Amino acid sequence: MPPLTLATIKRATEGLAAARSIPLQLTKREALENAGKIARHEIDRKVNGELRRLIVRTFIHALFEVKVEYPERIPQFPAILAPNHLSHFDPLLILAEVPARPFYYILGDSRSLYNKRWKRLLLRLSQDTIPLDRLWKEEVAVMEGAKCDRPDLTELANAIAQNVPTGNSIEALRRLDTIIQDILAAGDGIVIFPEGRLGNREGELRLPFKRGTVIYALRGGVPIVPVAIIGTQDLYLRKQLTLRFGKPLIFPQSKRPKPQEVQTALDTLQAALMDLLPKNYQEPNGLKIGRHFLNHLLW
Repeated sequence: MPPLTLATIKRATEGLAAARSIPLQLTKREALENAGKIARHEIDRKVNGELRRLIVRTFIHALFEVKVEYPERIPQFPAILAPNHLSHFDPLLILAEVPARPFYYILGDSRSLYNKRWKRLLLRLSQDTIPLDRLWKEEVAVMEGAKCDRPDLTELANAIAQNVPTGNSIEALRRLDTIIQDILAAGDGIVIFPEGRLGNREGELRLPFKRGTVIYALRGGVPIVPVAIIGTQDLYLRKQLTLRFGKPLIFPQSKRPKPQEVQTALDTLQAALMDLLPKNYQEPNGLKIGRHFLNHLLW
């Protein structure tokens, strides 16, 4: 949990404003409805995978040097890609390098995805995001602080509790599962960050993993492909970023996974991802042009 600094409180306040945003909520609802309809072939996708890949790849390669290791492990069939998470650029980096087919969706935090008008416009066009709700770590810090030694945060904490959805309701979880299973059954794939939020350091994982990644894979009967993202924790122009794909992890399909099955799959995924991450990452020295701009562009 982050310390209760002014930056933490500011971030929690921004999160509350996003949760109250009517345009954001409308975009989230539309994205959820469209993802399911596209998977069931009830409506057509506005942008096909080839065009999306061309646009994203052009954008990413204009900014960074990208190295892909073990590209032969990139699945050509429905799968869940499970990367570590260091930057809001991570989804774009992956979409720039995976094939156009199967079409990969991104499962991500709704308020990070849709908190700015230009993001909402682009994501409405690409139709490749599945938004979910969750509390931010800064919001949790504010609520905990208000209970302890920061009564000045009580009003903000109460507003967060009343207005910020956690996504843990049975209805929300069932709807999300239905959409994901429809997508996998249709032959497409999903990128899910099992850490559930941004990590703090290169070569490390934020544990414990969220259970959703393996539950969706077990229920859908699709492999999980671990992906190590290296270099995105601190960004600047022309920096080398690395995607290192792991071997597909295949588990027996289970429509109602037992807790032990879920835990075994989680442990296997965690070990596979740790093996892919660098053990002694060293941040390059030298001039870092555009560092502040790129690190905050997608916030």
